[in-house]
Amino acid sequence: MATIFSPSALLSSTTSSSATATKPLLPAKPLVIIPPSKPPANLTTTLAATALAATILAASPPSLAEPSYKLYYGTAASAANYGGFGGNSDKKASAEYTYDVPEGWKEKLISKIQKGTNGTDSEFYNPKKKTEKEYLTFLGGFPRLAPKEIILNNLALSDVNLQDLIASADAITSEERKDDKGQVYYVYEIDGSASHSLISVTCAKNKLYAHFVNAPTPDWNRDQETLMHIHQSFKTVE
Repeated sequence: MATIFSPSALLSSTTSSSATATKPLLPAKPLVIIPPSKPPANLTTTLAATALAATILAASPPSLAEPSYKLYYGTAASAANYGGFGGNSDKKASAEYTYDVPEGWKEKLISKIQKGTNGTDSEFYNPKKKTEKEYLTFLGGFPRLAPKEIILNNLALSDVNLQDLIASADAITSEERKDDKGQVYYVYEIDGSASHSLISVTCAKNKLYAHFVNAPTPDWNRDQETLMHIHQSFKTVE
């Protein structure tokens, strides 16, 4: 006996099957990670320079201060009236000469014997290097300057170290200069392989004053500006 299928039953069966069938999954899209963009090269350089400048400004700046000096007043007192570090009177009121002394340098006590022998009136030295120093000598009975060559030789007669320096010098130069008041100074520079010397000589009040600045050559090369300053600072007081 033949089986008769109802079209409506067939359609119903087809629809039910389609409704329960699993829908195909769409492929997942890959996750794309976008890297951060690099700053332009010129921007990187600018930022680095800015950071460096900020670091430099935050740090303590190096000291650019000029060397400091104190003014020394010398009395050129005779050995009989000499009382140690500058005599018995007010040095500023009775000063016959002045010169600058670098801050930190020490004053050497001049004995009456030393003063009477070679006329040394004052001396200062660098405590870090005692052979780096300045000192002044004076001699009475000189109303005026003699020729430059004679003056230097006369100074060496009472200064053994100056004799040695002259004998071993590679070069000796001398010149004459006048200050703003017309006073004449002889200026000597003695350059040797081991040491360097600057000497300034003048006459006033019937005395001859000689200001010396001495230093070993390595110290001269290092401290030339300071040593030249104290050499040029010497002058007599009216």
